[in-house]
Amino acid sequence: MSTDTHAAGAHDHHHDDGHAHSTFSGYMLGFVLSVVLTAIPFWLVMSGALPSKQITALVIMAFAVVQIVVHMIYFLHMNTKSENGWSMMALIFTIVMVVIALSGSLWVMSHLNSNMMPIHQMSGMK
Repeated sequence: MSTDTHAAGAHDHHHDDGHAHSTFSGYMLGFVLSVVLTAIPFWLVMSGALPSKQITALVIMAFAVVQIVVHMIYFLHMNTKSENGWSMMALIFTIVMVVIALSGSLWVMSHLNSNMMPIHQMSGMK
């Protein structure tokens, strides 16, 4: 390989290859958002700041969805421009799957609680 060919190829490292790239500040912003999106639900549960457990669970679910989107954008570099928009389709698919998984989990846990923990039936027994 001649020096001219090698020198010309050295500049190809900065071309747009269709993939999203991030900077240190982008990673740090993602990290700070992740810490905040983890700390707030933790504080909500530990302090009992919200009036009911149902509202707390819904708020925590919302924070979980936002945190998954933050991870996908800042750490997996998903956006509308890279890979002809297919990574945005993956983001939409992931959001739909997360909503299905979270709502299904809450539905199952609610029914398990009401069917397997019959405290109201046991209080009448002597």
